[in-house]
Amino acid sequence: MATVPVPKQGVKPAGEWELGVSRPALPIDNLPSPEAVFDKPKIGKREIITAVLGPSMIALGAALGSGEWLLGPLAFGKFGFIGLGWLITISAILQVFYNMENARYTMATGEVPIVGFTRTPPGYKFWAVATLIVIYLGWIWGGWAAAAGQSIFALFNGRSFDAKNPTEVETYRLIAIGLMFLSLLIYMVGKKIARTMELVDTVLIFFTLGSVIVLAIIFAPINIWGEAIRGAIIPAPIPSGVDAITLGSIIGYTGFGAGMNFLLINYYRDHGYGMGHKVGYYSGAIGGEKKEVLPSGVTFKQDEKNAGMWRRWWSYLKMDQWYVFFVGAMLGMFVPSILVRSLTILPGAGEPTTANMPVYAATEMSRNYGAFFFPFLLIIGVLILFKTQTTILEMLVRNTADAAIAVSPRLRKWIHGDARRAYYGLALVFIVIISIIIHLALPTRLLQISGNMSNLASLIFPLVLIYLNRKLPKPATARWWSVVVLVANWLFFGFFFLNFATNIITGKPLVQF
Repeated sequence: MATVPVPKQGVKPAGEWELGVSRPALPIDNLPSPEAVFDKPKIGKREIITAVLGPSMIALGAALGSGEWLLGPLAFGKFGFIGLGWLITISAILQVFYNMENARYTMATGEVPIVGFTRTPPGYKFWAVATLIVIYLGWIWGGWAAAAGQSIFALFNGRSFDAKNPTEVETYRLIAIGLMFLSLLIYMVGKKIARTMELVDTVLIFFTLGSVIVLAIIFAPINIWGEAIRGAIIPAPIPSGVDAITLGSIIGYTGFGAGMNFLLINYYRDHGYGMGHKVGYYSGAIGGEKKEVLPSGVTFKQDEKNAGMWRRWWSYLKMDQWYVFFVGAMLGMFVPSILVRSLTILPGAGEPTTANMPVYAATEMSRNYGAFFFPFLLIIGVLILFKTQTTILEMLVRNTADAAIAVSPRLRKWIHGDARRAYYGLALVFIVIISIIIHLALPTRLLQISGNMSNLASLIFPLVLIYLNRKLPKPATARWWSVVVLVANWLFFGFFFLNFATNIITGKPLVQF
């Protein structure tokens, strides 16, 4: 595809929309209708559920495995819900608004956030590299695959691994590496990789979260449910003794990953939301076809027809974020924690720790309610953690590929309009790198580090979005309240990162709870 010349600053040539610096101007077209995108004669309630909604299920597929299955239960199991739960509610609400502001940019331009960020001063040479570094700091640790490997080891051996036995430690790590190659097989199937991910995550979320909800209803006493509800809606002092690393990680991993949530917005493009329909998507090696992903986006005319179409797309985005992402994030964080909290108060219960969290629920359920629950909860844990690592690995691959395709003419020439060539090559590279990294520390500790890195992103990218979203065509331009909620994200999540970082550097947090 020929590169669109960059016009002089302050000039909007006919048929183009200048946005930011160092990148081509955006060609102007019309917003596609949802009926055209999803190939439906009419979009009703049935079509909204079966065709329109979906990208947030991928987010929940990743969320139910880091904060929700391990870090949330670890914190709530130790300290209870009072004083912590209301912070989770704030985190979830702020993340919905942040997600929508990221999606605003993608729906208006077709460009995914990592590409859009390169339009911010000082330009793509800085932001392409800086954004990828932040992404890797947050998500390349592989703790989810390692934790799933722990659970599979326990499933076949009837016990957790011996941390002092190098052979057993290496065994669960090799299992983790095998799971990542299994993830690669999933990416290879389907017309759209994003659609394959949506279907896989939807099935697994309904099974895993549904199973945990049933167990919590049966075995968690009513007073624990009451404590969780009160904690979620009533502000209270943070419990004494909560360390900065644990607190920052559950804040960062509520929903998905705080400031890192822009990674998820690529799926809105691939799903076809707004102008994303005109930019392309990643297709599967099996069942897909050669498909180009454009290195630069397309925006829409400022007229009444497009303004009305924008309002329709925005309404669908709100449904996907509030009905799917927010509800799923709240259930996902609180229900597993309710189950684990109820187990910690039983006579003779072990203490949840970073070492035993991948198998804690299985161990305590089997000890109190029967041997059946040991393999059953381990299977649930394996599925939760596996789909999380599958989603995170895929996001690493696609965001790196998107950035590389956008800024590298040499890569675009090499792939000859077939984005799969970049995508699958990068997938193999990431599997090798993560296979090395998972040998560095215990899985839960790796995830705590990763969760806090998600808060670091909140000190950067909300400010970038304020710059970009104020430059969109008028129907899509961010309003004053968008700026307010992005600044609120910056303040809230940024505080928890600074508290974590100070603790790591000096051994003492800014604020001791």
